[in-house]
Amino acid sequence: MNTSQNVSEGAGNNVNKPLIIALDFPGLQEVKGFLNEFDGEKLFVKVGMELFYKEGPQILTYLKEQQHQIFLDLKLHDIPNTVKNGMKSLASYEVDMVNVHALGGKAMMEAALEGLEAGTPSGQQRPACIAVTQLTSTSEERMQQEQLIGHKLQEVVLHYAALTKKSGLDGVVCSTLEVPMIRQKVGDKFLTVTPGIRLANQGVDDQVRVATPETARMNGTSAIVVGRAITGAKQPLQAYKQVKQEWEGVQV
Repeated sequence: MNTSQNVSEGAGNNVNKPLIIALDFPGLQEVKGFLNEFDGEKLFVKVGMELFYKEGPQILTYLKEQQHQIFLDLKLHDIPNTVKNGMKSLASYEVDMVNVHALGGKAMMEAALEGLEAGTPSGQQRPACIAVTQLTSTSEERMQQEQLIGHKLQEVVLHYAALTKKSGLDGVVCSTLEVPMIRQKVGDKFLTVTPGIRLANQGVDDQVRVATPETARMNGTSAIVVGRAITGAKQPLQAYKQVKQEWEGVQV
């Protein structure tokens, strides 16, 4: 599957713009219990550090057996050679999307892409590779004071997005609030994958730069990543349907 093409076909076409559910659970049994609520529906899910470090590759095998698409969210950030070899290993899992930190720089991102291409089995499409600009839990004040970055947050995000595209990657992880300026800078075919999605009546938890699914749709986001708004809901399937309706602009 060409994930990059599938996600990016048309900024206004939500048929090809997935809702990615963040499976931020401690283990496989919790994942199975959650997915049982969906009665066999084929989903696009995100596997992050907590789940992958606990369960390892078996969690990916299980999800693929259930025919779910997978965003493996490990945010690699190291010297170029280490990231290249790491991505070569991750490519063998045949997931749909992986990521790095843009802060690692152009050489590191280029090495990540080299590793992915080298590790992708013959005849298969390599995973889409995107780069984190600034985490949606990061405020401008925190970035300036703790990371000692003396620019405006939007300037930093835009710079990282342009650097990511120059490095040959498929897109970035950013706040949906930053999508319009990124599209203006680097074009509509560049993926913008946005976490920090909340329904209007929900709290922000530890996130800072948040938005509703409707705002993400109006801003032209390529894909949204939704975690606790769905996984923490008393009725996850109902919450999923509500988010999906807002994201796709469906009138109910």
